[in-house]
Amino acid sequence: MIKIGIVDDHAIVRTGLRDFFSQHVDLRVVGEAASGREAIELVRTTEIDVLVMDLSMPGQSGIDAIAMIRAKAPGVGILVLSGYPEEHYAMNLIRQGASGYLNKECEPMEIVNAIRLVSLGRRYITPGVAELLARQLDRKNDAASHEQLSEREFQVFLKLAKGETAGNIANHLSLSVKTVSTYRTRMMEKMNLSSNSDLTYYALKNRLID
Repeated sequence: MIKIGIVDDHAIVRTGLRDFFSQHVDLRVVGEAASGREAIELVRTTEIDVLVMDLSMPGQSGIDAIAMIRAKAPGVGILVLSGYPEEHYAMNLIRQGASGYLNKECEPMEIVNAIRLVSLGRRYITPGVAELLARQLDRKNDAASHEQLSEREFQVFLKLAKGETAGNIANHLSLSVKTVSTYRTRMMEKMNLSSNSDLTYYALKNRLID
């Protein structure tokens, strides 16, 4: 029996996934969460094999939670199920510790197949993500600017692009304001940008934020 946790801020999505998973004898939903913070608590208190997690949630997002979940429960598989296309987030999140990345427009059975593979400790790589990996290997210098960022830099980048202050970011990520400023400086250098408005424009243009 594969024990599953569902993380999505929309109750109707959680209900739909729970009902669908119940049709498969080897899957069992053992917990739900509506935010990244709740997801961290869920893996701390519940025995879970695979966490099926959305990215865009209020408060602590799925992106913020992945590193902390990895630290608290290294054996839990993290399958990201997001409305964002693969090319925008998949590479960064798989590098950060996600076990797989699926777009919400995928076929329902693909989610089940991915859960089964991830529960075995393996990664689920879609053909689209495999192509992104191949392209990155072939043309390292042509990788998108945000794909060069470290995990923390990517988190800070998204929050700055959404207009959050350094103080708020420091609080959310348990960092000092000085450290956030250091990440911002490194980010700007790597991406060849000069202001927060440049970050926002880049993120909107590349559909990393709504």
